[in-house]
Amino acid sequence: MAQRSSKKTPPSIIARIWFLVGLASGLSPSTTVLAAAARNPIIHADVPDMSIIRVGDAYYMSSTTMHMSPGLPIMRSKDLVNWNIVSYAYDTLDDLDELNLENGKNAYGRGSWASSIRYHDGTFYVTSFSGTTGKTYIYTTKDIENGPWEAKSFAPSLHDHSLFFEDDGRIFMLYGVNNLRLVELTEDLSGLKPGGLDQVVVANASAVAGRNIMLGAEGSQLFKVNGKYYLLNITWPRGGMRTVLIHRADNIAGPYEGRVALQDQGVAQGGLVDTPDGNWFGYLFQDHGSVGRIPYLVPVTWESGWPVLGVDGKVPGSLDLPASRGLIPGIVDSDEFARKPGDTPLPLVWQWNHNPDNTLWSLTARPGLLRLTTGRIASDILSARNTLTQRTIGPECTGATALDVSNMKDGDFAGLVLLQKNYGLVGVRSERGSRKVVMINAGSGQPADVASVEVIQHMVYLKAECSFQDRADRARFFYRLDGEAWTQIGTELKMRYTLPHFMGYRFGLFNFATKESGGHADFDYFRISDEITQL
Repeated sequence: MAQRSSKKTPPSIIARIWFLVGLASGLSPSTTVLAAAARNPIIHADVPDMSIIRVGDAYYMSSTTMHMSPGLPIMRSKDLVNWNIVSYAYDTLDDLDELNLENGKNAYGRGSWASSIRYHDGTFYVTSFSGTTGKTYIYTTKDIENGPWEAKSFAPSLHDHSLFFEDDGRIFMLYGVNNLRLVELTEDLSGLKPGGLDQVVVANASAVAGRNIMLGAEGSQLFKVNGKYYLLNITWPRGGMRTVLIHRADNIAGPYEGRVALQDQGVAQGGLVDTPDGNWFGYLFQDHGSVGRIPYLVPVTWESGWPVLGVDGKVPGSLDLPASRGLIPGIVDSDEFARKPGDTPLPLVWQWNHNPDNTLWSLTARPGLLRLTTGRIASDILSARNTLTQRTIGPECTGATALDVSNMKDGDFAGLVLLQKNYGLVGVRSERGSRKVVMINAGSGQPADVASVEVIQHMVYLKAECSFQDRADRARFFYRLDGEAWTQIGTELKMRYTLPHFMGYRFGLFNFATKESGGHADFDYFRISDEITQL
């Protein structure tokens, strides 16, 4: 990427004007509003570890979804604000018990982590790494939106790496924690190059943020602008907040000089991207409670060869970019499960919790409904295979479904979950010839049946409502029968982002067996809204 001049008023100036207007009116930067302009956060949903490139007038972003399949989502935007999921780099990361939820093993919070997306000589490259498999993965395609993708992998697993194509044709990855290492790859990307460059290029990278560091520098993203190399990382001073670091050098192998680039609201970890008209932005994310890690943009200006992030060192509430049209249908969407010839089996907003067993779900067995058939015994929702999920979104959202329970077997449990380690769910449990609507609350870390209501109907309607407003992180569950109003069931779920799952809460449709396999549940629809009515 090259620095370019532009006659357009820099976004930092626009943002600074509105930042000052907000202060003068007594508003905080986060509440300052510019009509018809973008607002931070850009995406109020779990899209962490972003990596963004621009190719022509289109932007492409990859992100982390860890234990979900398909994985390594690719999103597209024309304005850096409104994004649509257009592809996934892989259907399944690998075939292991941990990734398949088999034999008591799982990959919660692991799977594949922070990716790097690049475009070079007509080919798109998206890379990731996995502590679950101990490998680094490289996915390539000529058509990022339609594929096909070619996959390669090799050991070791290079933590939080950044893929880099040098002008002389050599290919590198820069990776690590605090002592950041540069390694050279083979020309065919099959592994580390024997005898190639392999050295620490930034030692103790967190040192520029002080001595008392809780999280060593990681999340490397490496860029070349006007002949200089710029390396962005995150660190976390103890007692402080997530902090952006930038190191720069005249040579890819260093020496590098560094500085703190941004320290505001914990917005950190990401990289740089330029617009077709020569403006620059930093893309970062913030830990935002139970909804997950959410993306922000900050304007970037250049001073004395350094990128300067934010407005007077702050993350602005408004940006000189088009307003968001909402996260539906680009990031999440409703699904009536009706398919026309030529439609994809599942819209890209859906991901399975771990690798699915594709023999046990169907949209054709009963056209217009999603059928989930049990294939083995599971002890609870976290060990149940074939839970179909999509993100929750902030500041508020509702997910609802209609469930036909006619063909559930004794011991089967099907319904709607808000999935995380401390989950909550509402569903129908079949037991001893009767069926009950049951609410389970695992907000304390231990699941508890807190309410149940016996039903005789075959069609049951279920709903979950979430409030992430001001980090309330509250959810309630409801059911209704034909012709009846919604009735709240159970207790309020206090949602909490936990590191064992390392992911924001997700809506999930599930059906699992506790006694014998072979029963099935049919879901008539899933409908998501960015509003709530009950909380």
